[in-house]
Formats: sequence, C-alpha cells, structure tokens
Amino acid sequence: MKSIPVVLLGCGGVGTQLLQHIVSCRSLHAKQGLVLRVVGVCDSKSLILVSDVFTKDLDDSLLLEICRLKNSSSSLATLTSFGECKVFTNLELKRKVLDIAALLGKSIGLTFVDCTASSETVGVLCRVVELGCCVVLANKKPLTSDMDDYEKLVLHPRHIRHESTVGAGLPVITSINRLLASGDTIARIIGSLSGTLGYVMSEVEDGKPFSEVVKAAKGLGYTEPDPRDDLSGMDVARKALILARLLGWRINMDNIKVESLYPQEMGPNTMSLDDFMASGLPSLDKDIEEKTKVASINGNVLRYVCMIEGSSCLVGIKELPKDSPLGRLRGSDNVVEIYSRCYSELPLVIQGAGAGNDTTAAGVLADILDFQDLFP
Repeated sequence: MKSIPVVLLGCGGVGTQLLQHIVSCRSLHAKQGLVLRVVGVCDSKSLILVSDVFTKDLDDSLLLEICRLKNSSSSLATLTSFGECKVFTNLELKRKVLDIAALLGKSIGLTFVDCTASSETVGVLCRVVELGCCVVLANKKPLTSDMDDYEKLVLHPRHIRHESTVGAGLPVITSINRLLASGDTIARIIGSLSGTLGYVMSEVEDGKPFSEVVKAAKGLGYTEPDPRDDLSGMDVARKALILARLLGWRINMDNIKVESLYPQEMGPNTMSLDDFMASGLPSLDKDIEEKTKVASINGNVLRYVCMIEGSSCLVGIKELPKDSPLGRLRGSDNVVEIYSRCYSELPLVIQGAGAGNDTTAAGVLADILDFQDLFP
C-alpha cells in the first residue's frame, strides 16, 4: 500500500470538506493501493500533530471531530480528546511544521496542503519546497505574491499543484500546462472566473437592475458578506495573475489593469456596508443599464472577464458576442476560452462550477493524488 503523509494548513470550509472527502474515499483509495495519512492539521492558532509522523496518522473519528469542531467556529486548541496526538500553539507552530518537513521531506515524502486564505503561509511553503516536500494550494495568495517568492515556490514544478486556485475543480491549470508541454503556443485566454459576477452580469442582461441582482446574489450566498469584495474584481485579478505567470509572464498584481464595479469613494474605507447597500449600489444602476443597452444594439452582451493577450492582462467588463461560449453563459458557472496555435479558429472551452467548498476540495484531493508516483 502506497502511503502519502499529509499536513493540512487551514481547516475552514474547504479544509474541513477535504478531510471529509479523505475519510469517505478510504475504500476507493484502498482499491487503488493508496492511503492518505493525515499526520497534522493546523488552523490559525494551533497544530494537532501525531506522536510519530513515520508510522501514525490522525484516525478518521478524530478527523470528523475536527470537522465538527471547526464547523462550529471553534479553535483546534479547544479539542479535549486527541489520543496520542500533541497540540502546538503560537511560536511553536511554525517551528514544528518546518521540523516535520525536514524530517520527512527527503525521506518518505510529505505533502503540505494550503487551504487557508492567508498571505502569511508563503514563507513556510517556500521553505518546505526547498526541503523536498510537495505542496498543494487552494490558497491563491502565495501564487500572487512577489516574483521572488513565486519563483521559489515553483522552482520544482513536479512538487507543486494548484488546480483549485483557478476555477475550483475545473481542469484549467492542467489544460494550459498540457498545451504548453506539447509545444502549443497560447495566444489568448479570456475567462469569466467569478461565479458571483457571472451570475450578476447574466441577470442584468435580462433587464434587471444591477443593484437588485447584487442584493439577490448576496441573499443566495453567492457573494462575500460585503459584496464589494466581489465587485472590486480583485479575486478575478488574482486568478488572472496566476494564469499569466503560468504562461511565463514575469508580472505582479500592479501590472494588471482592474476595473472595479464601484467607484473608489464607495470603498469599504470610506462608506459603510449598510450605506453602500442602501444608497451606493442603486446609484450604479443607470451606468450598467446604459452599457447593457449599447452592447445589445451591437449584438453583444456584457461579461466581467479577465483577458490575457499580447502583452496585456486586463480585468473588467467587456462586450462579447451573444453566440460565443462566454456570451451564452448563464448563472454562476465559470467559463474559460483558450486560443492557441491548435485552437485558433474555435477555442478550447472549459466550463462548469467554479466555486463551492465541495468542488474546490475535490480538486485539492485530486491534486494530492497526482503526487503518488513521488512516494515510495
């Protein structure tokens, strides 16, 4: 039986769903001759670690108890029954993580899975890669840090997987890597990479006021608690940067032109959420309505997209043909069109659910399993 030791960083929605997937897939993985040994789980304050990382793992009942605990918004430090495991906190936490990496990285191997939403993990991840460990990312921030950190992180490409950073479980990263590995030349990538903004723009197309659609999306749980986190376009920009760097572009976030759907004076630092929802948001309706009408007259629709082409990387509203894959988009799916030498007339199109804890965690699990040939 091939064993893959795993340390999980971050056990919020995606992290806990991943643990549940690991438990529920035990019999499937056993048939494939695999076992995932979760040897450590870490939240922002605590690390639960097995007493012997070479031979032991957190048993399934404890993993499910961790999920229950985190789903009730409690800290791992409050876990009262954890058998032979040890709990490390604060300053001990980072040191212990690096100790495990040094111990296992170049012997039996170890996979670190970053399901946090933190930029503070990048230093640890760069170091564990140097120590021979594998890294799986659902967290976009390490891949959108400065170029020095980025290059350290991807220095050993066989040891890093990050499919779930763009499009959740959709094979966007894999498809691009396969094209590049085959010598194909990618000329253009255009994609709707926010389920929230995909939903908003397709509903506005039906003549509904922008403000009402955003409020409805918030009510459905599609947006962040403050919809401006989605409407700023920064989440799409991070995904665009990841794709551009995948193509070999040495750029940073400030090289991307990002169009926010609200003006600076309505930002979180100058306007409260209540005021934005009550008065700021409705004041944006007229402009969006006019842009929608102009697009319709031109036989087009509006979509909020990232476009990577030539030497520019743009994020914002764009008119697109109604009969294009992006023009036909309805609801909260992600859609990516890739134009290359082999796909010059009709693009390679990837479409499906691009968000959700379940879908994202499934993508993370697939990335972990992709490392199996690196383990004894």
